[in-house]
Amino acid sequence: MNPADHQLDLQRRSRLGMVEAIWGEHKSIDQLVRILEALAVADELILATRISADKAAAVQARLSQATVRYDVDARCLVSASLPAADRALGAVAILGAGSSDLPVAAEARLSLQVHGIETDLVIDVGVAGLHRLLGRLEQLRGARVLIACAGMEGALPTVLAGLLPQPVIGVPVSVGYGVSAGGQAALHGMLASCAPGLTVVNIDNGYGAAMAALRILNNGPSTSAVGA
Repeated sequence: MNPADHQLDLQRRSRLGMVEAIWGEHKSIDQLVRILEALAVADELILATRISADKAAAVQARLSQATVRYDVDARCLVSASLPAADRALGAVAILGAGSSDLPVAAEARLSLQVHGIETDLVIDVGVAGLHRLLGRLEQLRGARVLIACAGMEGALPTVLAGLLPQPVIGVPVSVGYGVSAGGQAALHGMLASCAPGLTVVNIDNGYGAAMAALRILNNGPSTSAVGA
């Protein structure tokens, strides 16, 4: 297959302010190599999501070491060199209720870093130990957008949206026992939230949450502190 057959959206960054993300889970090693080579030739940043460590190693073995690196937490291949954070746009705080939420939170963080966004990753602040979150509120006030990743009943985004004034984007995560149903309980809980203005993306969609945050940052003035 010729790289042109993939119909890469090389104008996405100029049109939307986003690089084209490549869904890697269901692509073969050959397909990924061809796509990433085409992006490199076009001098575009690389972001390929949902890639296992084994598949990443096979892809890297066929590309220049200066082209891509693998982020094991985020399960993504990205450009070896990413842009410096533009602090004028403001920062995004990405929260995970527990360490099981790290892969989704890390995907969101890396997706923002590819776009030059300053990020702060805060893990283990779930509502089962609410004091851990309350102790971070002053730190979180400095972020322009909050992304909250949570499984089980998915309460973390609702609590955040009831305590802080920034936009909050909830990401239901597919972890939890029995009735959690692969993230369905968290998704429904977030959608039924009584916190006004909470935004919710699809299950495990750290990338989608990051792009929602990016749209907010790219279309509004930054403030040094929100609700201070």
